[in-house]
Amino acid sequence: MTLLLASVNGAAEAEDAVARGVDIVDLRGDATPESLREALAAVAGRRAVSAGASDPAQLVALADTGVDYLKVLTRHDEEIIAAAAPLARRTNLLGIALAEDAIDEAAIAAMAAAGFAGVILNTTGGRNLIDVLDVASLGDFADVARRHGLTVGLAGALELPDIPRLLLLEPDMLAFRFDAATIEPIRAQIPPDQRRRARAGAKVDYRLARAPESETRKGEKSELDRIFVHDFVLPMRIGTYARERDLEQNVRFSVDVAITRSGGVPRNMPDVLSYDVITDSIRMIAARGHVALVETLAEEVAAAVLRHPRAANVTVRVEKLETGSGSVGVEITRAPSAEASVHQLFAETDPKASG
Repeated sequence: MTLLLASVNGAAEAEDAVARGVDIVDLRGDATPESLREALAAVAGRRAVSAGASDPAQLVALADTGVDYLKVLTRHDEEIIAAAAPLARRTNLLGIALAEDAIDEAAIAAMAAAGFAGVILNTTGGRNLIDVLDVASLGDFADVARRHGLTVGLAGALELPDIPRLLLLEPDMLAFRFDAATIEPIRAQIPPDQRRRARAGAKVDYRLARAPESETRKGEKSELDRIFVHDFVLPMRIGTYARERDLEQNVRFSVDVAITRSGGVPRNMPDVLSYDVITDSIRMIAARGHVALVETLAEEVAAAVLRHPRAANVTVRVEKLETGSGSVGVEITRAPSAEASVHQLFAETDPKASG
């Protein structure tokens, strides 16, 4: 389950955030015990509350308030992590790492050893998180944190179109600044059951990917739209030869998705399947490492796309571009309730074209 964390300026915004469905009310900036107690009183136990401060001595005073989460700007400083460790017995510590720094597994391991509950990846200077690190790199960060038993939060000037892309990573928290004008569409995009969905590239039961029955009347044929990503080229390691395990070659993807209509003119991100979700899913699959067969790669891309509840069917074409035999590959069509045919794009008469 992905929780919505929203940073507020004080007790009044904290009360508003609770009313608008925020899961974790975060006190923005350097908190004082007094301002934190006011926010805790406004929330009155209805939601979890988080806060932080740059002064280590202030962190002790904040922990005394009974706050649910205490944020510590750790970056990769293991001395700061060790100094905060005693507070882990009194509250849930959240380390704050910065996307501008390289992913440091040693520091993340130190947080886990010190009893931290989780780590939030943020940015500096108001930079958008996905502008600093692509989704595949963010997936690497999340995997490292989870490997050490930490929950994962993502922050950094996030915008509405970022949400479906980041939900591919199944973060435990997505963090936004509270704004009464925009928090409701943000809340609408973060459903409560994300953690129960399969991860990108995993095997899924295609029958679960149908659009909700309430969106079409019984007996009526639902209207379908089509979105597409064509000629998306990505270097990756693919093929059955030993030399193809370590040498990247360009692979071209074309994906066409039939989408059930939502019943009206799409107006918000929840009404559509973003093409960014398609390209990010491909990047995440490629980032996992060597793939032997284009057929396997196509199946994984199709499964990732069919996770979206409005995806009625998908056609995926995968082509290897550097075999010496022109482009070679496979095209598959998959649907939630039907077996798909597989069509080889070109006969593989040259041994170099295999796989």
